[in-house]
Amino acid sequence: MTTIQAMRAAIEKFDLLQHPFYRAWSAGTLPESALATYAREYGAFIAVLDRGWRTLGEEESAAVEREHVSLWNDFACALETSVVATPECAAVRALVDEAQRSFATPATAAGALYAFELQQPKTAESKLAGLDTHYASLASGVRPYFQAHAGESGEDVMLENKIAGMSDADQDAAVAACTRMSKALWDALSDIPWTPTHSSARPDCMAN
Repeated sequence: MTTIQAMRAAIEKFDLLQHPFYRAWSAGTLPESALATYAREYGAFIAVLDRGWRTLGEEESAAVEREHVSLWNDFACALETSVVATPECAAVRALVDEAQRSFATPATAAGALYAFELQQPKTAESKLAGLDTHYASLASGVRPYFQAHAGESGEDVMLENKIAGMSDADQDAAVAACTRMSKALWDALSDIPWTPTHSSARPDCMAN
């Protein structure tokens, strides 16, 4: 198995499109309050993505990620909430911590970013379709972040090329980081509480 195949296998094990949270979003059974919790909590992760690209020397990609932070803030605002610097959900905090650790070296930054970037176009398309089909009454600000990422391509190939040029030891580190990040992304969604209802109540994060 090649390095890229190993990374893709790790990601497939935690395929975010199969997560109950995203499946409920696509089906319209995710309450708007859960969308707000997601926007408020997950934004802390979105805010650190530029660090990974800076570690890889990709300043243009880092600048794009900083622009996307504003789009995410608009997403939260449209749901009448705002991003918190320190997430209340333990697994979301763990995701941010994992990202910050992985973004410290080029090998681990490439692996961690790959776990996110390979999946993001399809998850963005799915979430955008869910918003259009089931949450059309929400403010227009919920859509731009996902519009910017739906159908996006190139980042995964860029990362694959960088990883291919690394030493065997660094490629192993990239695979390990990809595996950790894939699980952390899955666990973060699992820690956002919701029930299949359109109740306007906004639940607190579940204690682990």
